[in-house]
Amino acid sequence: MPLTLSPASVLDVLRPVEDPELRRSLVELNMIRNVEIQAGTVRFTLVLTTPSCPLREFIVDDCKKAVFALPGVADVQVDVTAETPQQKSLPDRTGIPGVKNIIAVSSGKGGVGKSTVAVNIAVALAEAGSAVGMIDADIYGPNVPTMLGLQNAIIEVRKTPQGDVLEPPSNYGVKMVSMGFLIDPDQPVVWRGPMLNGIIRQFLYQADWGELDYLIVDLPPGTGDAQLTLAQAVPMAGVVIVTTPQTVALQDARRGLKMFQNLGVHVLGVVENMSYFIPPDLPDRRYDIFGSQGGERMAQELNLPLLGCVPLELNVREGGDAGLPIVLNYPDSASAQALRHIAQQVAAKVSIAALIGI
Repeated sequence: MPLTLSPASVLDVLRPVEDPELRRSLVELNMIRNVEIQAGTVRFTLVLTTPSCPLREFIVDDCKKAVFALPGVADVQVDVTAETPQQKSLPDRTGIPGVKNIIAVSSGKGGVGKSTVAVNIAVALAEAGSAVGMIDADIYGPNVPTMLGLQNAIIEVRKTPQGDVLEPPSNYGVKMVSMGFLIDPDQPVVWRGPMLNGIIRQFLYQADWGELDYLIVDLPPGTGDAQLTLAQAVPMAGVVIVTTPQTVALQDARRGLKMFQNLGVHVLGVVENMSYFIPPDLPDRRYDIFGSQGGERMAQELNLPLLGCVPLELNVREGGDAGLPIVLNYPDSASAQALRHIAQQVAAKVSIAALIGI
């Protein structure tokens, strides 16, 4: 019996269309809503799991093809929106009200560009339409304010009956708190573990984050107090491990990765930064200054996704020093495209983990 054009028949033909990442029906996932039909025009809302979905156009095309197969369809209009799912709660860890997903960016050693990757992931997610916050948890070396162009910002403290509340300044759509707002530029932080634990918890629970899709936490290098505090305090959507192809960086990255796995934190994948150098005067040349494919080999050996490889370009360093993230300042550069792709992969994997309960 041929199908007639109705909201029910539209849902029927869309039922076989799957989310490419989840491999489940869009209809069953309640991602198809508000089906309307008027004079041969079918209109409905496609609700993605993140504004940063890398397969958005692919999904829209599949939906249109399916609906056009119905008799009497003259046009198909798809309104695309997003609802970021919330990471599951854990009984022994306290979530942050209004914050859906907490993502750590970590490295085994310093100097691999972890903060650069973290800042550009945060800005790319915000640029795509997500509500994003960021914690600079590198208490001893807070560099994120400079990279986000907030080095002159002042963090306000609001008095409430429940205690002090921090008002995070923001730039490029990213709210941020950092030890850099609380000390003089040349002032060293000489603290033992309990004090570091306290300030990180203050950043987590005493900042007015509002409603966030993602809270990115830029961790210090290594496997110390900051990592333990974060992993044991809040339910985390996952951690991104940043390394360079260099052997010593890979060795430390593996140690850091294993630490998070031992603490029960989901590892979203590996980012290989400084994969190769692109000279500004010879953009077609590539030089493997720190080796090649080390991050890819590590990801394969540990059965983890390689989220992306970021080349080394002068614009990355210049933008970081000037507070101009490269995903905004040079959006067509190879580094910006790689970092934007990494942000999309991170968002997709966080959504998958939330929906299937990893």
